[in-house]
Amino acid sequence: MHAIRRLDLGYFVRPAAEVGGPRPRVEPVLAYLVRRPDGLLLFDTGIGAGDPETEAHYRPVRRPLPEALAAAGVALADLDLVVNCHLHIDHCGGNPLLAGMPVLVQAAELAAARKGDYTIDALVDFPGADYRELDGEAEVWPGVRVVPTPGHTAGHQSLVVERPDGGAVVLAGQAYDFASEYGSAVLARRAAREGVAPPLPGYPAWLDRLAAFGPHRVLFAHDNAVWEPAG
Repeated sequence: MHAIRRLDLGYFVRPAAEVGGPRPRVEPVLAYLVRRPDGLLLFDTGIGAGDPETEAHYRPVRRPLPEALAAAGVALADLDLVVNCHLHIDHCGGNPLLAGMPVLVQAAELAAARKGDYTIDALVDFPGADYRELDGEAEVWPGVRVVPTPGHTAGHQSLVVERPDGGAVVLAGQAYDFASEYGSAVLARRAAREGVAPPLPGYPAWLDRLAAFGPHRVLFAHDNAVWEPAG
């Protein structure tokens, strides 16, 4: 069975102009350890060092990845595999600490990151970077599957960890910012499938794929709240 542990990697302040309201919002930066009997997977690696403009814009407070791992009884050298949901600065910041470590990313995401004006280039291409490019869905370990969840970026991906009793835990990254937004999309899908007359809100096509796993819990990169089904 797979055990999942959340890691606190700090937070940043999203400006009011990005929030759509009168005040800024402080958002956590969360990563996840997935442990199996013979290995450890890390989903996302935290906030990297930005340029002065980015630092001033988001005012990040970092918890170093080695420190967060140590609190979970793990060292960098204990990891076997890394998955980035996408390659923005607050999700791939610890990647340069993991030279030689296989990092799974959608090919479209890596291509976008390498075009420039997307992220901090040094966090993507660094000495010893070992990206394993995926083109769509892939089972990376038995019962652990990468599923594309585009929207926040075209190459965004989530991780589905299946459970022996059926159902799954989904590490959704930034597929949605908040559990409540994900829950609203799930309800929109339900209403559409149950024949509620329009108008109805839309929802991404990939929700159909995630629903096939019967998720029991969905966890996010920037929200401490967890989505669980009502039933």
